[in-house]
Amino acid sequence: MHHWTRSLLGSAVLALGLGLLAAPAGAVETTGTVGAPDATTTIPGSRLPAPEPTFGGVINNDALESTPWWAPRIVPPKQAPNVLLIITDDAGFGVPSTSGGVIPTPTMDRIAKNGLLYNNIHSTALCSPTRAALITGRNHHSAGFGVISEQSTGFPGYNSIIAEDKATIGRILLDNGYATAWFGKNHNTPAFAASSVGPFDQWPTGMGFEYFYGFVGGDANQWQPNLFRNTTQIYPFDGKPGWNMITGMADDAIDYLNRLNQTQPSKPFFIKYAPGATHAPHHPTEEWVKKIHDMHLFDGGYNKLREQIFENQKRLGVIPADTQLEPWPDDVLKPWDQLTDTEKKLFIRQVEVFAAYAAYNDHEIGRIIDTIEEMGKLDDTLIIYINGDNGTSAEGGPLGTPNEVAYFNGISEMPVDIQMKWYDVWGTEQTYNHMSAGWAWAFDTPFDWFKQ
Repeated sequence: MHHWTRSLLGSAVLALGLGLLAAPAGAVETTGTVGAPDATTTIPGSRLPAPEPTFGGVINNDALESTPWWAPRIVPPKQAPNVLLIITDDAGFGVPSTSGGVIPTPTMDRIAKNGLLYNNIHSTALCSPTRAALITGRNHHSAGFGVISEQSTGFPGYNSIIAEDKATIGRILLDNGYATAWFGKNHNTPAFAASSVGPFDQWPTGMGFEYFYGFVGGDANQWQPNLFRNTTQIYPFDGKPGWNMITGMADDAIDYLNRLNQTQPSKPFFIKYAPGATHAPHHPTEEWVKKIHDMHLFDGGYNKLREQIFENQKRLGVIPADTQLEPWPDDVLKPWDQLTDTEKKLFIRQVEVFAAYAAYNDHEIGRIIDTIEEMGKLDDTLIIYINGDNGTSAEGGPLGTPNEVAYFNGISEMPVDIQMKWYDVWGTEQTYNHMSAGWAWAFDTPFDWFKQ
């Protein structure tokens, strides 16, 4: 009999890779005439960066009697795959439909159906550490992120600095001739370097990613984010009511793919795609909120939702059939049937906005995959879709909040009757919203805790 207890929350990882071949280890492939500008070579990869080759030309006093020589351009092995690495934010195991959730995530479902579904990996309980481990392939302490960057201290393993000898996957693939890009959340830059004046060696562009489009820090207002292109702050939302980062980021990634395909169609890419969803604030578009509202997914409350997700998970086989659901924490979270009608109304509004955010994000990720397919490159692309860097967050407290920053600053819970003033604008640019922790407990099913 299995009991799923408080632990590091497993993230669902889904991968699709068809016909992906690479050169044998250590084999070197060359093209063109050695010394010519168009000559290329692969490298063994045992030492990075690759040593500078010895100049092979001739230099005399007279240029006419000299012979130019270009170092061969480093390229990946033939048939090296493209890689699209997706990691969502603060999404529990029970959020996507792929692992038993009720929120529609057809893009993730598609990847799972055509690839492999993993349900037994571990993350840390915090954003920065999980992400540092992911991009370096190391324990998060080895990569300098024992805590989130804002809480770093001047001690080994906790200074929020990824040392040069702990190279990221972006750096490794860039040095092997890949095009590398990072879109979305960057929570791996030290707080002292997170401004528009740098230093930038610990920004994505200093860690092996040639192109960066995203925000620096734990979260962002999706309507008016603190947004950067490479290291320059940009304001694409100015004069554009309704602009949203989730779509804007997908648009920029699609534009990047199109430009790369037009200029260097044979060059493989590595893209880290890290949207702010579903970390608070939950900022979906009105269109997606209406879609979810009309589905009435949450009218039964968070207790019934948890039971529904749990049964779905057993039916899908993502948890053992004999797993036992842990008791609801009555001492921590008031059961649904003990809530007032006003509380129920507010909490349903909160979770519908959250669910809309998750569904909206999955849809925009689907647009990127569709673009790769339209280019004829889907069969040569490895897609890794990670559902959440930890679990669904309980930082909204038992009642939720229209402004999570208040929680971070130690302000006591806002009463429900006061929160109802924001009911009609919940999730818009007028809120920095989070939901009741009861929903977080449900979305982290089958586990018995949540991200705090």
